[in-house]
Amino acid sequence: MSLEVLGITVLWIFLYGYLIVASIDFGAGFFAYYARITKREHIMSKLISRYLSPVWEVTNVFFVFFFVGLIGFFPDTAYYLGTALLLPGSVAIILLSIRGAFYAFGNYGVSNNTFFLFLYGATGLLIPASLSTALTISEGGYLNVTDNGVEFLAKELFTSPYSWSVVFLAIVSVLYISASFLTYYANRAEDNASRDIMRKFSLFWSAPTIIASFLVFIGLRRHNPGHFENALDLWWMFGLSFLFFAIATALVYFKKMYGLAFISVMLQFFFAFFGYGASHLPYIIYPYVTIEGSVVNETMGTALVIVFIAGLLLLIPSLFLLMRLFLFDADYIKGKK
Repeated sequence: MSLEVLGITVLWIFLYGYLIVASIDFGAGFFAYYARITKREHIMSKLISRYLSPVWEVTNVFFVFFFVGLIGFFPDTAYYLGTALLLPGSVAIILLSIRGAFYAFGNYGVSNNTFFLFLYGATGLLIPASLSTALTISEGGYLNVTDNGVEFLAKELFTSPYSWSVVFLAIVSVLYISASFLTYYANRAEDNASRDIMRKFSLFWSAPTIIASFLVFIGLRRHNPGHFENALDLWWMFGLSFLFFAIATALVYFKKMYGLAFISVMLQFFFAFFGYGASHLPYIIYPYVTIEGSVVNETMGTALVIVFIAGLLLLIPSLFLLMRLFLFDADYIKGKK
C-alpha cells in the first residue's frame, strides 16, 4: 500500500469514527428536545443525560484529527477548501460553540431552559448538515479556479439537488444512528419505556435513511458520472451495506438482540462510507486535488502516518475504557451512580 493510500485510509477511519460517535451525540440532543416538548422528559431525559455526560468531551477528537491530518498529508486541500468552506465552516463553528456552551453550563441550570434545549437539539441537526457540504464540494462543480485564485460558486451549491440530497442524508442518518444506539442503551439499562420510544424512532428513521441514500446516488449520477461509474464497480460494498441495514431493521422490528442490531448499523455505514471514499479516489477535490499529486513529501508523510496510527491506537482503547467505566457500568447505566 502506497504512502498516500495509507494516509487517506487512516484519515477516513477517523472520519468514520466521528460519523458514528457524533451522530449518536447529535441525535441525542434532538431526542432530548423532543422529549421536552412532548412531555416525555420524565421518561427519556435521564437515559440521554447518562449517555452524554461522559462522552461529549471526546466526540470532536475524531473531527480534529481528521482535518489536521488532511491538511498535513495533502496541503493543497487547504488552498481549495479554504475559500469554499469559509461560509459552511463558520456556521459549523458557531453551532459547535453553542452546543459546547450548553454542555459547559448544563450543570448550572441551562439544560432546564426550553430555549437552550431547542438550540441544543437544533444544532444537532444543523452541524452535520453544514459539515456535509465539504463532501458535496469535493465532487466538483462548485469551485472556479482562475488566475486570481479560487472562486466559490455558492449559488450552484445552494441550488444543486445533489447538494440538498447529501444534506438530507446527513440529517436522517444522524437520527437513525442515534436512535439505534439509544434503543440498545435503554435496553441495557432495563429502561423499557425509553427503549420502546427509541425503537419506534429507529424504525421510523430507517426508511428515510435508505431513501436518502438512493437520492444521493441518483444525484451523483448526474453531477459526477465518473464517480458514479466507480461506485458501480464497488457494488458489493454497497450491497453489504444494504444487507446490514436489513439485518438491523429486522432485529429492531422483532425486538431481538439490540446490540447486534446496532453493530449492524455500524457495519451498514462502514461499507457505505468506505465504498463512497474508495470510489472517489484518486480525487480528494475533483478535478483539482488527487492523493498522488498533493501528498506531502515522503519523510513528513511517513512521520504523520506513524503519529496518526499511534493516535488511533490510543483513542480506540480510550473509548473502550470510557464505555467500560461509565456507559456500560452496571450501576451507572441504571442511574445508581
